[in-house]
Amino acid sequence: MSEDTPVPKLNFEYWLDKATEWGQATTLESQKDVCLHLPQLQKFLREIYETLKHMDSIVAIQQFPLIGQLLGRLCWNPFVIGYDESQKTLMWCLCCLYSSEPQNPVELKANSWIRSLLCHLLSSSKWESNEAETSAFISTLGYTSADYYCHLVKNMVFSLVTELRGDQFNGLNIQGRVSASHVNAVSLFCLPLITLPDLTPLLETLVLYHGGASKEILSSEFLEAVNEAFLKKKISLPETAVFSLWLRHLPSLEKATLYLLDQLVSMQLNSLEEVASVVKDSLLPQAASHPAIFRIVNEIFKNALLETDGTPEVMTIIQVFTQLFLQAHQNENKQHKFPLKAYYPYHHQPLVTALLRHPFELPATHWSAHLNHISDMLKALVEDKNVSSAADLFEIWFLVVRFGEWMDIAAEQLLKAAVEPDALLWLLAFYYCPQNENQQRTQTMVEAKAVYNHLMMLFNSIVLSVKDLEAAVHSIADTERCCNQHLITHLLTNFLLFSSGGHTIAQEFIYRVTETTDSSKEVRSLLIRTAYRINHNGEKNKRTVKLLNELLEKLTPKV
Repeated sequence: MSEDTPVPKLNFEYWLDKATEWGQATTLESQKDVCLHLPQLQKFLREIYETLKHMDSIVAIQQFPLIGQLLGRLCWNPFVIGYDESQKTLMWCLCCLYSSEPQNPVELKANSWIRSLLCHLLSSSKWESNEAETSAFISTLGYTSADYYCHLVKNMVFSLVTELRGDQFNGLNIQGRVSASHVNAVSLFCLPLITLPDLTPLLETLVLYHGGASKEILSSEFLEAVNEAFLKKKISLPETAVFSLWLRHLPSLEKATLYLLDQLVSMQLNSLEEVASVVKDSLLPQAASHPAIFRIVNEIFKNALLETDGTPEVMTIIQVFTQLFLQAHQNENKQHKFPLKAYYPYHHQPLVTALLRHPFELPATHWSAHLNHISDMLKALVEDKNVSSAADLFEIWFLVVRFGEWMDIAAEQLLKAAVEPDALLWLLAFYYCPQNENQQRTQTMVEAKAVYNHLMMLFNSIVLSVKDLEAAVHSIADTERCCNQHLITHLLTNFLLFSSGGHTIAQEFIYRVTETTDSSKEVRSLLIRTAYRINHNGEKNKRTVKLLNELLEKLTPKV
């Protein structure tokens, strides 16, 4: 308010004398007098609020030095805060006095005092501690103590929600007229009570509220606390509120993504369905339909891949997330849906389109041809002289990782279908060894093909020994290289599952491999993905299904 704007004459002295005389309304005489003056008092409080909301907090205290004493006394009078909208108006008045950027110890102390008053108004436990003084008033109304405080909190929350949503207040629509500093103050006052169930509608309204301000008006502490409570399932919020929270506060989105990764990596998950359930429950795939959220989550996944050197668990999580994101995107209202190219703007679009085709959208007889097409496009991109930097190569590889189900199918097709192996082996060689130069990748191909040829010679043999498979591995020179090892483990595992005699030596061979190479998590992750695909594709070979379940049980750590 400018200095030359006239300040309304408000009779603070009269009402402060009355508030002092009433105290906490413990006598019958004072209770009668309070009730007699409540309509006039509420009108006075509204006049105060209408004046304060246009003022800076420092100016307000200078203009009305008695206001703190008056509001403090009224907040502890149960007859005042129980009347109509007086409680809500008291809260808004206190918010107007709160300094969002305190400059000295006096302002800090005033803020602390205001917070304590608002916590008293918000928290039922605060009222319950004064039950002796208010019991007469409550019993007169015909309420039990618990019912009274419960209704009081709900009514107060409803009033604040109505205020923020722009409903009528004293006959005027005030949407946009509630100052940013007042909304910021309300968000701070919610901090100690965020997990109170009755406060949830207010939390939802606050995280959805913008008020036309150009910068964030809610306190970062409030946003962090709401996110923390949501992640730990202490509160439940609708999807729109959660998405709004993550869009307006990126640290909360980052924390939610890292929390999901930590949760999945530390859990003992026994099926891809279980992984999918946890990922979907996080709401991140649904939120990622907004491109800004999608990009942030993607960056975190990239860093996780780099930090873990592409461990199978992390790759599987990324693949499941991508599948759930695509489902959520498909289910979105077409009017509000972003095109998929908005999520992959810098990638070779024909390759993106091919990878986006879900395997179950195609007949199984078409899988090999589709994979050959993907391999050809990918090879042309990787060997393009314009793709010179490691960053470019990593982006291409990360795109392939997100659609890793096609890589699993490529490894299966090599053994189950009559295919020309070179294109599919190149695809797997790039998937497992993306950092290789062309010459190194050629060597990987030679070694992988030697193992593949040996396995195909054994594929229809009914009688097999562990030594037969060990000979296949020993037929190549360099199985110690990590990427070669992953590729060969993938081929060997599929051979055991789908060959004629693999089931007879599967448990013994898997035991040897996992013990000597410490690859039990890798094999288990591969088996979980295969089990999911078989269950959804209706695998007719019951022996394969039975073997899968036995191997998974064997590889599950005993708790």
